[in-house]
Amino acid sequence: MRFRKKPVVVEAIQWDGSNFGEIKEFVGFGCVQHVKSWSREFDNTILIVTLEGDMRANVGDWIIRGVNGEFYLCKPDIFEQTYERVEGESEEG
Repeated sequence: MRFRKKPVVVEAIQWDGSNFGEIKEFVGFGCVQHVKSWSREFDNTILIVTLEGDMRANVGDWIIRGVNGEFYLCKPDIFEQTYERVEGESEEG
């Protein structure tokens, strides 16, 4: 048997390394933390509270609000393959 994913419209914002304020508004002030680390590997990442626990978003990752208000992360290449902009919507949403 084969199945097709139902079309669902979600809200999403991309972490660009400088839009922490926008991310905080999007997910809620208590659900995100900016990480400045001594390790370059984790520098300028953010932690997002998800149903699976705290997830680390790197610059370029997308934060998606699901249909039930939950949040999850998506790598840019997967996001591009899976989602397309809704007609008539601006970048500001």
